[in-house]
Amino acid sequence: MLDYPVKILVAFGETFSGNDEILGWLLKNGYPELAALSSAIRGSEQAFGWLMANGFPHLAALDSAIDEDKKAYHWLNHHKHYFLAVLSDAVHNQPEAVEWLTRNDLKVFLMIAAKIRHFRDNQIFDHHKMHF
Repeated sequence: MLDYPVKILVAFGETFSGNDEILGWLLKNGYPELAALSSAIRGSEQAFGWLMANGFPHLAALDSAIDEDKKAYHWLNHHKHYFLAVLSDAVHNQPEAVEWLTRNDLKVFLMIAAKIRHFRDNQIFDHHKMHF
């Protein structure tokens, strides 16, 4: 996720504020994986399946790690997607992750983590969601 332009990451973050217009824009303008990741984090099994089927298992694992799936979190680390594991930790407000993002001047990811955390804290989750 470090390779995306900051404005695209900001747009991705806004999808957790209910901005479906931006979600559609990401989908139609070359960032379908970010649109799918947002939808998966917001509970779409179809989007999770799309990530898996279209070469983005690391983003599907991020979704699952955010859902506190320990296997997915370990998968991210095992497959050297360390940054995504840190992002998952930041969503869970782990001090080490927040400090690391701050120290490395990755404020946009702090914003994304906060928006995902706010979204999650204000939702009722389906515990039957497919596991990674």
